[in-house]
Amino acid sequence: MPTRHDIRNVAIVAHVDHGKTTIVDAMLKQAGAFAAHQLESVDDRVMDSNDLEREKGITILAKNTAVKYHPKDGGDPITINIIDTPGHADFGGEVERGLSMVDAVVLLVDASEGPLPQTRFVLRKALQQRKPVILCINKTDRPDSRIDEVVNETYDLFLDLDADEDQIEFPIVYACGRDGVASLTKPEDGTVPADSTNLEPFFSTILEHVPAPTYEEDAPLQAHVTNLDADNFLGRIALLRVEQGELRKGQTVAWIKRDGSIQNVRITELMMTEALTRKPAEVAGPGDICAVAGIPEIMIGETLADPENPVALPLITVDEPAISMTIGTNTSPLVGRGGTGKGADAKAAVKDRKVTARQVKDRLDRELIGNVSLRVLDTERPDAWEVQGRGELALAILVEQMRREGFEMTIGKPQVVTKEVDGKTYEPVERMTIDVPEEHMGAVTQLMGVRKGRMDNMSNHGSGWVRMEFVVPSRGLIGFRTEFLTNTRGTGIAHSIHEGHEPWFGTLQTRNNGSLVADRAGAVTAFAMTNLQERGVLFTDPGTEVYEGMIVGENSRSDDMDVNITKEKKLTNMRSSSADSFEAIVPPRKLSLEQSLEFCRDDECVEVTPEAVRIRKVVLDQKERGRTASRAKHG
Repeated sequence: MPTRHDIRNVAIVAHVDHGKTTIVDAMLKQAGAFAAHQLESVDDRVMDSNDLEREKGITILAKNTAVKYHPKDGGDPITINIIDTPGHADFGGEVERGLSMVDAVVLLVDASEGPLPQTRFVLRKALQQRKPVILCINKTDRPDSRIDEVVNETYDLFLDLDADEDQIEFPIVYACGRDGVASLTKPEDGTVPADSTNLEPFFSTILEHVPAPTYEEDAPLQAHVTNLDADNFLGRIALLRVEQGELRKGQTVAWIKRDGSIQNVRITELMMTEALTRKPAEVAGPGDICAVAGIPEIMIGETLADPENPVALPLITVDEPAISMTIGTNTSPLVGRGGTGKGADAKAAVKDRKVTARQVKDRLDRELIGNVSLRVLDTERPDAWEVQGRGELALAILVEQMRREGFEMTIGKPQVVTKEVDGKTYEPVERMTIDVPEEHMGAVTQLMGVRKGRMDNMSNHGSGWVRMEFVVPSRGLIGFRTEFLTNTRGTGIAHSIHEGHEPWFGTLQTRNNGSLVADRAGAVTAFAMTNLQERGVLFTDPGTEVYEGMIVGENSRSDDMDVNITKEKKLTNMRSSSADSFEAIVPPRKLSLEQSLEFCRDDECVEVTPEAVRIRKVVLDQKERGRTASRAKHG
């Protein structure tokens, strides 16, 4: 079979924060992607172009870049297409799409932490698709690195995932991505590789072990759409890999849709990636990753083929969603009124807000175009939809993006997506890996026991830290992270990965404390807060606008309590002996969007606006809630 030796396609996969994006930065700089005068102004983690990615320090969207590598023996330059994939399993749809574009993967593993749950997830996907693997042990300069143990743990992971003999015979590269140094010789623990000053050994390993794309001569065109982008001038852009044949600018091709129908379309623009920019091109051959414009309705997984002989490539399949939440229009009394609910500035901004059901539905439909792991289902209400995704983080990221675009929404408590097997209800379970100092081991075991987690494995590296593995129902992890960090004094590290479905575990009681609920509308006063702070933890600052049914704090007891947080001090003309004594107000606990979703009970929801995140009761009226509770109690 003919082979293209001038190109290599490789994906970099790893667990969250093991250094994928940092090592891609170093590859771009050393391959000459930036001119000398640009190097000073290039940001760190240049591939994380999204604001949310920079803030959270994680990769959310799979992205591709290309570097021109000039071999040291003076041969022709070789284009290396690199796909930087997310490390978090919640964005697994991005990983699966990225793997469909490449011929091999670089598995990055932290020299101290070793293989973690997402390492298992991305490696399992690569082995299922029969991709060759290059192992890169990154961050060898960490003081707590343990290179030999990590390599052995990685071999164990390959065996555990039923890798065959060819897949286990992988090359190993040792690297410090931050310094841009790699070596094929194992350095001492805690040191940067000493026999190299750059990534040359890493590049040469990629050229040697990543198979060059093969193709059939004179085969008709076949190109797979793996991602979508948009441009203000060109409209929708499809990113695709050419499997067979050639794709040319201005060419008429057969567009094979998901439903099997075929339509002839013209390629108006063809672009190839160089470093971080797309440049116009005339032709793309087998193995090339390119971008085309001119097909406004094209979707991920579809095929562009020869009009004379259209043959479809298999559709991209992704794992089933495990978590769902209801997203609807904002139904609170403060809808469309800004962060405080009063003031000329807030009213002036009303016209820019997106508060109608049609706007919310259109935005969710747009998200479905580029996010293959998401589903949107209708509910009984015309202004609310059930959105299903891989995990809580993926759904929270979607809500955060919509909030920044000016949407106001009501978000329901996250639920698990169950399925029926032989008449029994099965629910998703997660494999949770927890690293904690030894003194917090009992607290974590107790925390997981309440959530019906069973311990599968425990290891002590002798460094004062213990690693525990649990299998736990997904709904037990909703609201877990905040409590976990509190119980471990912020020292614990927890990562989970979807493990499949098991029979329903029964009822779970995760949040023991009730809510402090405002019983009337008004502005929060410092006087009322002083009196209420001994009742529990408050969430609001003085002067914040509240409404009946809004949750203003967490009760110290298990039941809900309706409180008047707008109460003002009575003014009299009598001198008081305590007039000049001031009590300090305990600073309120500010909840982020993720923490608010975790805090919710079944009868609560989250109001999300561009300025504020508020937790509220589904039924705002205090009397109506009382009647509902009474009916539930007495049957």
